[in-house]
Amino acid sequence: MIRNRLTVWYGELVLRKQLARRGSAFLSPGILWLLALLVLPGLVLVVVSFTERGAYGQIEWLFSVDNYKRLIGFGMLGWSADNLAIIWRSIWVAFVTTLIAILLSYPISFFIVNRPPRQRFLWLTVLIVPFWTNMVIRAYAWFLILAPEMPLAKLAVYLGIHPANTPLYPSSFAVYLGMVSMFLPFVTLPLYSSIERMDWSLVEAAQDLYASRVRVFMQAIFPQTKPGLTAGVILTFVPAMGMFVVPDLLGGSKFMLVGNLIQQQFGSSRDWPFGAAISMGLVVLTMISLQIYRKKSKEIEPI
Repeated sequence: MIRNRLTVWYGELVLRKQLARRGSAFLSPGILWLLALLVLPGLVLVVVSFTERGAYGQIEWLFSVDNYKRLIGFGMLGWSADNLAIIWRSIWVAFVTTLIAILLSYPISFFIVNRPPRQRFLWLTVLIVPFWTNMVIRAYAWFLILAPEMPLAKLAVYLGIHPANTPLYPSSFAVYLGMVSMFLPFVTLPLYSSIERMDWSLVEAAQDLYASRVRVFMQAIFPQTKPGLTAGVILTFVPAMGMFVVPDLLGGSKFMLVGNLIQQQFGSSRDWPFGAAISMGLVVLTMISLQIYRKKSKEIEPI
């Protein structure tokens, strides 16, 4: 019985109860940090989302589900699809942003991996350099890049797809461009990490068996890079759904996403209960999206 209660911890023979207490002492700072900065604010949002807005923007502790009814479109004047359209637009923008980032990240990652070891650090630094500045500053930088006198705008005028002497913003193109530039490293870095550890003998074996390029990718490359791809998708899709800086600056008031709607409720509208309800809706929507992606990614098998 005594032996069953004893264990070795760094060469020291201790009781399991002592080991449990030591483990709890090591874990408690992290648990308290999560409780204080994640769980507790989330619980506050849940409670506030069921309250009502007062006449002067204050919170009135009268509980109801009216805010969630407003979220799905039921208001004082009947049903409206405006909020659902904003939610759908947010999902679509996040999906397109993630997809474009994936399509760009694979060739970028392979390019960096194929560089000499000393040059890889330089290319990775170039990839990370934009993160040394604030997101708002990076968004404002696109104002200069998309200005009428810059090459990109002149090219659009030459192709006849944009009027002369006008910037390329605000527009959907500018929003997608800004979103991809913000989140591209979040996909590229995890993919690079997976590609760097790839077993290239599997790729060579597939090529020796006369597999097409598509089959080589799906059977030899994709399964090995799937962990990095999964991390990149999560790191990109989740924050892209709640992004409000880039759509607000590069899309103007005509391009509103869920993040902009939440910012508006907590800002100028001072409707904190409705803003909390939208926030909780975004959390639930994000969890559902991640669950769907997790389920679909398990169903995808090499062809």
